[in-house]
Amino acid sequence: MSSESLPPEPWHSFLRDLDEALQSPARLDCIGGFVVTQLYGLDRPTADVDVIELAPREASETLMKIAMQGGTLHRKHRIYLDRVGVAAIPENYEERLTEMFPGTFRHLRLMALDPYDISLSKLERNSQKDRDDVRYLSRTVPLDLATLQQRYDTELRWQLGRPEREDLTMKLWIEMLSE
Repeated sequence: MSSESLPPEPWHSFLRDLDEALQSPARLDCIGGFVVTQLYGLDRPTADVDVIELAPREASETLMKIAMQGGTLHRKHRIYLDRVGVAAIPENYEERLTEMFPGTFRHLRLMALDPYDISLSKLERNSQKDRDDVRYLSRTVPLDLATLQQRYDTELRWQLGRPEREDLTMKLWIEMLSE
């Protein structure tokens, strides 16, 4: 295990404690600021790991019990797991997951959405922080705007409650990222 594969503190200690609480393999599909900061290097604070999938269910129950906001590990490390149940995620995101910190933990596998899927997961909320994260990813990765638009059109748009509104947001994002 090289030090390059270790997350910085307090994340390392928090994730190590999560790993030690598990008796068998568990996968966390992560989105949000944790991924943008830890995998892509954005320098901004974040206090949680946004997770859209925890598998298997037994591991999910164990982890959420100790690591949710207000839980034992949150009180100890001041960071927590946040199970995101509302975010719209591109349809085939699982095919594009990347493992974060491979080989670092015995049972825990942290999987990150790819930068296009992370960007699109932020579309509906469209906060200033979300736009800043997407702008950062666009410059750093860099994002191909045609790929972003295509993935929106084929894998996300059909899921949205108000697609016309998100079409406008997507148009504005493409303009923003083109500058």
